[in-house]
Amino acid sequence: LLSAVQAADDYPAIRKALDTALPGGKPDRIVPAPIPGLFEVTYGSQLFYVSEDGRYLMQGHVLDVAARKDLTELRPGELRKAAIDKIGEDNMVVFAAEKPKHTVTVFTDIDCGYCRKLHSEIQETNALGITVRYLFFPRSGPNTESYYKAESVWCAKDRKAALTAAKNGKDPERKTCDNPVDEHMKLVREFGLEGTPAIVMEDGRVVPGYLPAKRLAAALDGKMQP
Repeated sequence: LLSAVQAADDYPAIRKALDTALPGGKPDRIVPAPIPGLFEVTYGSQLFYVSEDGRYLMQGHVLDVAARKDLTELRPGELRKAAIDKIGEDNMVVFAAEKPKHTVTVFTDIDCGYCRKLHSEIQETNALGITVRYLFFPRSGPNTESYYKAESVWCAKDRKAALTAAKNGKDPERKTCDNPVDEHMKLVREFGLEGTPAIVMEDGRVVPGYLPAKRLAAALDGKMQP
């Protein structure tokens, strides 16, 4: 079978239409959609449908009426998970549970009050078997104090200690080095995130805002909605 990358080259009409409709970007995948004559096109975590001749481009949900199933619903989560996995844990600040049952990825702003509240429960969260992986989302944008704090935390000798101190209101020592903050911010834009904290669950769903540790654990265990 052809790989997804190889298959993308088999659709010149679709590729030409995408170059016109969405200039400047290259699709990650072009694969047949569940509906005959339509193809699924992904750019990171963004999902589109396009007709085989490239004339029609659509964005939205595909419903299987007979099966009463939303065929699109799970795809954004899957794409978010893939994008986060591509970043890799080596480019995150990870607070690992000693006996992990679940893993969440949190986009955080050091100066966000509810981000600080969430982090104040990190020991309880870890004790409940939840590993927390942090990505930086300084909401004020590049070249701002929040951005410099994120950069300085990453460049600290002990990132976990530096992040905890910064969350407790202590300004980190200003440092610069190669860092993934811009890469994290690229995901922020790709996912369409607007606020912090933004918790990405194991299925790729995004839960906006703070969740107490026990409520987060219950949601991950499927005992309640987040």
